[in-house]
Amino acid sequence: MATTLDEKTIEDVVAFHGHWCPGLALGIRLAELALREVGRADDEEIVAVAESDSCAVDAVQFLTGCTVGKGNLLIRDVGKMAFSFYRRRDGKAIRIIPRLHPEEKDDPYRELQAGSNAGTLAEEERIRFAALRDERARALLDADLEDLFLVGPAPREAPPHAPMEPSRLCEKCGEKVMETKARLRRGRILCRDCFDGEALR
Repeated sequence: MATTLDEKTIEDVVAFHGHWCPGLALGIRLAELALREVGRADDEEIVAVAESDSCAVDAVQFLTGCTVGKGNLLIRDVGKMAFSFYRRRDGKAIRIIPRLHPEEKDDPYRELQAGSNAGTLAEEERIRFAALRDERARALLDADLEDLFLVGPAPREAPPHAPMEPSRLCEKCGEKVMETKARLRRGRILCRDCFDGEALR
């Protein structure tokens, strides 16, 4: 079944993300599936773990209520288009991945995308790429969820609640750093940036 979201909601997701693209459309559909399977997050009741930092993450964040700031959207960037969702109250845990579809040989979209990434497209190629991008994104909104995704068990335990830890002062830059993120070097408490800077010397 095609997306059940109204155009206003889709426009709001696009405004949040900053542009319209197939990655965002895929994230919208993935979020719809997650909402159907585990529900919307009330505070930290639902936790999402993204396996990349793709455009889809913004759609999931906007629609599911799982956010980076609350600590119930974690990015474990291993470069995969995959999301796990955990519902704390009953332990339900799923992982959603896109179905594999055979790549078309000499796909004009992929060629134009490479040119767009490199900044080498001529004006008419930019127009063609924008049209193809919109066409692909719209096709994702019109597709059945079952044709787009596979749902399986989550591979790991639910992440713990977001930590509330005390801060310490970095003894080099003087800025506060969460205690669990601080580093110790030669008896001095350092933030990660100062620690890495000293390690390079």
